[in-house]
Amino acid sequence: MKYNDIDFNTKTILITGAAGFIGSNLCFYFQKNYPNATIIGLDSFRSQDTFSNKNLKSFGHFKNLLGFKGTIISGNINDNKLLKTLENDYKFDYIFHQAAISDTTVKEQDIMISTNVNSYENLLKIAIKHKANMIYASSAATYGDAKAPQSVGNESPNNIYGFSKLMMDNITYKYLKTKLDISIVGLRYFNVYGRREFYKNKTASTVIQFGHQLLANNAPKLFVNSDKILRDFIYIEDIIQANIKSCKPLKSGIYNIGTGKARSFQDISDILQKELGTSFKTQYIPNPYIGQYQFFTQANIEDSTKYLKFSPRFELEDGIKAYIPEIKKLYKEEIL
Repeated sequence: MKYNDIDFNTKTILITGAAGFIGSNLCFYFQKNYPNATIIGLDSFRSQDTFSNKNLKSFGHFKNLLGFKGTIISGNINDNKLLKTLENDYKFDYIFHQAAISDTTVKEQDIMISTNVNSYENLLKIAIKHKANMIYASSAATYGDAKAPQSVGNESPNNIYGFSKLMMDNITYKYLKTKLDISIVGLRYFNVYGRREFYKNKTASTVIQFGHQLLANNAPKLFVNSDKILRDFIYIEDIIQANIKSCKPLKSGIYNIGTGKARSFQDISDILQKELGTSFKTQYIPNPYIGQYQFFTQANIEDSTKYLKFSPRFELEDGIKAYIPEIKKLYKEEIL
C-alpha cells in the first residue's frame, strides 16, 4: 500500500538500521512499491559483542534482509570515516534513521549518547548538505512516567535510552530554528510489534514472546498487576505508514506514533490465547524493572493526524491476528 503521492522510483534513500526491525520493513516497503528506487541499507550487523547486561550490542540480522535487492553497507554510525563516505559518495533524497541502541536496559551511558545523540547530529548535517528530508526514530521512552496521554513537550525520561532520544529531539528543535531546505521529522514510536522483530531477542515485543511461550505449551508469564500496566501497542504496518507520510509533512517537528489507545499486557496474552486456541492460566512474576519502567503509555496523536495525516489502521486484535502466521512460522523455523 502506498501512503503518499511521492514517486520514490526516482529517489535515492538511505535507511540506517536496515537489518533491524523497522529498518528492514522500510527496505521491503520501498522495494515492493518502488522497484526503481535506489535503496542504501546501512547496519552494524551483529557480532558476539555484548553490553554489561549481557544483551547483544547490535541486533541487526541478515535474515531480516533475505530477498532485499538494494545496496547493503556494514558499518557503525559512530565511524567518522563511514560518515564521510556517505557524505561524499552518495546524494540522498531521503534519510530514514532507525539505527540506535534501543535496549532500554543498557547501562553504558557514554556509548548510548555517542551512538544515539552525536551520530544523529552527524547524519543530520549530511542530510542538510544533500538537501535530503530526514525522518528518524525517536521514542515514547522520552516521556518516562509523564501523565497519560503523553504529549510532546511533557517529557520526563527515567532511563538513559529515553534521555538520549530526548536529546536527539532537542537537536532537531535547534536546527529547525534555522532556515533549512529540508524537512525533519522525529517519530516517537510507542510499543511496536510485528514481523521482523524476532532477532531483537529478549527486547522483542511481548506479543512474539508470549506467542512462542504458548506454542511451546507453556503458560504466559506476566509481571504482577499486568492488567494495570497499560501501553500503547502499535503494529508495524502503522509504523511504516507514519514514516512514509513523514516524507511530506505539513510541518517539521516531533510526533507521537501510537494508536492513541492504551491496552494491557493481559490483553495481549488473552488475544494470543484466543488466536492460538490455548487456555493456559497466566503465571505472575515480580517486576524487576520498577523505577525504569513505564506503567501507562498512551499517545496523544492529534498533531500526528493534523500535520502528517497519520491514521492508525490496526487495533491490537487486528495486529495480532495479522501477525499470527509469522509467529507460527518463526516458531517452526527458529525455535523447534
